[in-house]
Amino acid sequence: MSDILDRRIGEECGVFAIYDPNGDAARTTYYGLYALQHRGQESCGIAVNNNRDITYYKDMGLVSDVFDEEILNKLGGTMAVGHVRYSTTGESLRENTQPLVLRYVKGNIALAHNGNLVNKDELCADLSRTGAIFQTTTDTEMIAYAIAKNRLNTGSIEAAVAQTVEQLSGAFSLIVMSPQKLIAARDPWGFRPLSMGRKGDAIVFASETCAFDTIGAEFERDLKPGEIVVVKDGKVSVIDKYVKTKPHSTCIFEYLYFARPDSIIEGQSVHDSRMLAGKFLAQSFPVEADVVIGVPDSGLSAAMGYALESGIPYGTGFIKNKYIGRSFIQPSQALRENAVMIKLNVLRSTVKGKRVIMVDDSVVRGTTSKRIVSLLRKSGATEVHVMSSAPPFLWPCYFGTDVPSRDQLIACRYDMKGICDYIGADSIGFLGIEKLKDIIPDAKETGFCQGCFTGEYPVDVSDKQPSECK
Repeated sequence: MSDILDRRIGEECGVFAIYDPNGDAARTTYYGLYALQHRGQESCGIAVNNNRDITYYKDMGLVSDVFDEEILNKLGGTMAVGHVRYSTTGESLRENTQPLVLRYVKGNIALAHNGNLVNKDELCADLSRTGAIFQTTTDTEMIAYAIAKNRLNTGSIEAAVAQTVEQLSGAFSLIVMSPQKLIAARDPWGFRPLSMGRKGDAIVFASETCAFDTIGAEFERDLKPGEIVVVKDGKVSVIDKYVKTKPHSTCIFEYLYFARPDSIIEGQSVHDSRMLAGKFLAQSFPVEADVVIGVPDSGLSAAMGYALESGIPYGTGFIKNKYIGRSFIQPSQALRENAVMIKLNVLRSTVKGKRVIMVDDSVVRGTTSKRIVSLLRKSGATEVHVMSSAPPFLWPCYFGTDVPSRDQLIACRYDMKGICDYIGADSIGFLGIEKLKDIIPDAKETGFCQGCFTGEYPVDVSDKQPSECK
């Protein structure tokens, strides 16, 4: 559950792309982005290819607010790339919306990016020395410029993308569209998910498999870390020179929080992963209680897992106002202070007079958990035991997850008893670090990044490390 007051953890961006010689690429992309809306709610956009001319439309806001029937009809297209954005690098401004469309001497390209580069400062300096003038504050624009620059010295756009991949360090799932080709690329570590599917003659790429379900496409496979897939006239080719060149390091928080529960990442059901996290919490932190509830949305599956393992009944503890987006604006201080109550309402009949186990996806700053515990007590809960299906956050993320600085992380400020006292709970439990690998049993060949919990990263970030916990 992400709070609209303190923005606990920001979602990743989401990318979607399609080659469809027979269909309306823009409209299909609209539905694909709608399925990925949970990954970014600040802005969105669609770029399309019509007779080798790339046009686009993008703006701030949700997919359903930005696009209407008239806009989609004008876009059309046989190829399209779409993006939903949550800003982790670059401000939340209209000029930072994606896809980025770049016009240069070799033609036009559109680019959408999910992730965050750790060498963006070096890349920016290198491009600036060759005359690049940046119109945005995103690392996505740096990637686009690097591709355009490399295209001048290579024989094809895919060769330029391959050369650029070698220059990038960090997380990047990319979609690049030229007038003739659609190219998908995943960074050699595989930080962010990127999958390929088909629907008839159409070839589709998306950050999550739930987007394929929405448009009626069949999942074909995940892109391998470091793989570049090129689509031209319906034919698929692969550049695999960077595959298995880095340790496989998919972000473990994709399973715990980011992805929709009906998605499958690297062969592992996200819902099943969260169920397992709840099961392990019940084993590690047994509590005598009357009901288990989950904090919507990503705490629900873990709460079910806890309930099944413990034998304590599962109940609906919260009703979520689904019409308030994460960009909801509080017009007064009073409303800002009551932001949790605006978004969540306690179902009193579930918790009144009962000992409650509340399962959430994480405890970051602790302020949201404190408010929710208070709401449960005001609604008549006699005890509130808080369970986090993620380990304590102790370190920042450099790969696209909006984890705040260490001085804002409650686990950096307090021990377990101090956290419990701060949020006003009767007890608290966190998923053990040693259990992380056990929540993805079906992702047999998948390594993962858990740097935000351990401080150990698959990419050298020593020059960016913050101070120790206070």
